[in-house]
Amino acid sequence: MFDELTDLYQQVILDHSRAPRNFHALPGANRTAQGHNPLCGDNVTLYLLTDGDLIRDLSFQGSGCAISKASASLLTETLKGRTIPEARTLFDHVRAMVTTGLTQPNLGKLAVFAGVHKFPARVKCAILPWHALIAALDGQVQPVTTEKDDT
Repeated sequence: MFDELTDLYQQVILDHSRAPRNFHALPGANRTAQGHNPLCGDNVTLYLLTDGDLIRDLSFQGSGCAISKASASLLTETLKGRTIPEARTLFDHVRAMVTTGLTQPNLGKLAVFAGVHKFPARVKCAILPWHALIAALDGQVQPVTTEKDDT
């Protein structure tokens, strides 16, 4: 059972890496942020269209490893139509999950990243798009980097 679940998770990550969802610039985006992982060479630009506290649409562009691209792809799928407070809560849950392996209820497909904690160098790959999300929500102009972060 465990091996089947691991295989399924790997398939989801590969699918989102090979055919990322919402992979384009977003015309009309009113929040953007860039992120960079110097260790792996991942680069991501996140685009958000917000209306008050609602995330109406979001997309991303960039290059990087399979985990980074899959994380950005699943982030965009998961957060479309959610509120900014929900997005911040999900950031906390995803960050905890990729660093400890412990999942929270209601993570849905994001649970595929639970095994990343076993590969410390990959934690930064999985969390980079999420840091870019927080930077976009906070209006941060400077690109975020995983270099100085604890994840």
